[in-house]
Amino acid sequence: MHVLNLGILAHVDAGKTSLTERLLHTAGVIEEIGSVDAGSTTTDTLALERRRGITIKSAVVSFPLDDITVNLLDTPGHPDFVAEVERVLGVLDGAVLVLSAVEGVQARTRVLMRVLRRLCLPTLIFVNKIDRRGAREADLLREIAARLTPSIVPMGTTERLGTRDARFVPGPVPAALDVLADHDDGLLAAYVDGTLTPARVREAVAGQTRQALVHPVFLGSAVTGAGVGELLDGVRELLPPSGGSPDGPLSGTVFKVERGPAGEKIAYARLFSGTLRTRDRIPFGAGTLTEGRVTGLSVFDHGADSRADAVEAGRIARLWGLTDVRVGDAIGEPPKEQRQFFSPPTLETVVVPGTGVDPGELHLALAQLAEQDPLIGLRHDERRRETSVSLYGEVQKEVIQATLAEEYGLDVAFRGTIPLCIERPAGTGSAAEFVKGDGNPFLATVGLRVDPAPPGSGVDFRLEVELGSMPYAFFKAVEDTVRATLAQGLRGWQVTDCVVTMTHCGYCPRQSHAHQGFDKSMSSIGADFRGLTPLVLTDALRRAGTVVHEPVHRFRIEAPGDALGALLPVLGSLGALPGTTDTLGALCVLEGTVPAARVRELEQRLPGPTRGEGELDCRFGHYAPVTHGPVPSRPRTDHNPLDRREYLLNVTRRVGS
Repeated sequence: MHVLNLGILAHVDAGKTSLTERLLHTAGVIEEIGSVDAGSTTTDTLALERRRGITIKSAVVSFPLDDITVNLLDTPGHPDFVAEVERVLGVLDGAVLVLSAVEGVQARTRVLMRVLRRLCLPTLIFVNKIDRRGAREADLLREIAARLTPSIVPMGTTERLGTRDARFVPGPVPAALDVLADHDDGLLAAYVDGTLTPARVREAVAGQTRQALVHPVFLGSAVTGAGVGELLDGVRELLPPSGGSPDGPLSGTVFKVERGPAGEKIAYARLFSGTLRTRDRIPFGAGTLTEGRVTGLSVFDHGADSRADAVEAGRIARLWGLTDVRVGDAIGEPPKEQRQFFSPPTLETVVVPGTGVDPGELHLALAQLAEQDPLIGLRHDERRRETSVSLYGEVQKEVIQATLAEEYGLDVAFRGTIPLCIERPAGTGSAAEFVKGDGNPFLATVGLRVDPAPPGSGVDFRLEVELGSMPYAFFKAVEDTVRATLAQGLRGWQVTDCVVTMTHCGYCPRQSHAHQGFDKSMSSIGADFRGLTPLVLTDALRRAGTVVHEPVHRFRIEAPGDALGALLPVLGSLGALPGTTDTLGALCVLEGTVPAARVRELEQRLPGPTRGEGELDCRFGHYAPVTHGPVPSRPRTDHNPLDRREYLLNVTRRVGS
């Protein structure tokens, strides 16, 4: 039996979870259709999802479609949970992008379509809610072509639009031939000479859809079921099934991790190649691989998951036994293409324990949440007993708060959200300390030079000393410590886009007394290099200087043309820089940049000058030097190598010779 891993994506409230329910009902997997409002849907299993009526965690459910097993992945629509969508995209064979026939193309819809097109992921478009008053067809198709992609192929038309009796009528749409002929000259020739048949057109639609050249459009209603059968036909005929050989080398990706009733880790993995069996010992991880034994497997089938002895390429499985597994880990050989499709979080807040909450217990709970979402970065300050989390937005903060209360019984609050800045070197700086040199209590020589590098290049570590001049373990200790130390620069932010070069090295060879063993007091060990490196690197950073950069988002606002005059002063007060202005019918389209810290305020103030008709689309753009107000900083969580005396007292309990 063939397998198709299908994602359902949409702007929040477009009806994607309701469509999932309807698809499962039509396929015979569930007897009654659940309601988002009533909190009875199949895929929204979290109590918080049911209460708020939104999808927070991606969910997998399976149903048969003739000779195909479809693994349906329902994903969150709210932008604060973009990390969930990102992980799902990497395991899909195809997607259905859901729009509302009333609201049409929304901000999040455009973001998702851009990513789907960039990945060349075969995608069908389903226009939902044709039964609602205000539903549109002809002008909505024009809107989709203008704002999403011109390569759409309507697969039929509607009757009694905007009423409870609205229905989808499949059939050829003549305008679609122009889109198909753009990629197939033979179609136009067949049309001219009168030999073009419906079967030839359908074949062209299928072939071009699987290459992500065109996007078929279906219209219907998840509530009434109109058009859903035709959508299922499109899924079966137009989207490609999973590939991969079950006899090939084992290769897969973990895209979700959850904990079972006993606290055990359960990993969701898509296999791209090979066969995985219970009791197999397999390598897994990101970068450096570790090994673990799979103690249990289950696969999805007919709306549930069932235990299995083996899982073949193309399928999605749940795995037990990999205690150290994390989201994003490769299973076996890493897949050929592993890319990040969305930007990292740009906000940060401190989690404040409520009355009677133990900070250590809170940190453990947050660490478990971070296992399930690695883009929620944790930063723990042992001295202040505080933990910070990185975020995409305020709704995500509310979800973390509710999850801690409901699943762990921990009452928490949050401090104000701040932008997550970075530091970049302003110039070049060097420093070195030598074995038995004045004030150096470590049996190590370390010299480092810091140079700026192009934006986006990250951190590069290089050597200007001979690799054989001391044991490799000492070089590794220096490199690892350099990368760890750069997590906190002169102002406490992560230092990036730099090259760190080791210019000096030296060590004391292994020493021992007669009739005795190894004498650590006279011989260099890895701890000497790990202890000295932060001091040397910090001195080099001081001499280079660093510039704090704040995250800046690109924005696109669509608003009535006559609202532009009232909108510009609002943007100016938020530190936004307007860029290009265009017109889209009666609408004005304004693009520009705004500091990430002011995006929330822009969302709140936009309805005023635009009379509630403004639509905002924001996404991370770049980091820019802070030029307004005091330079932001944050407290350090390490032993503070900026203060040599404090650092040495913390690390060695002495301040040097």
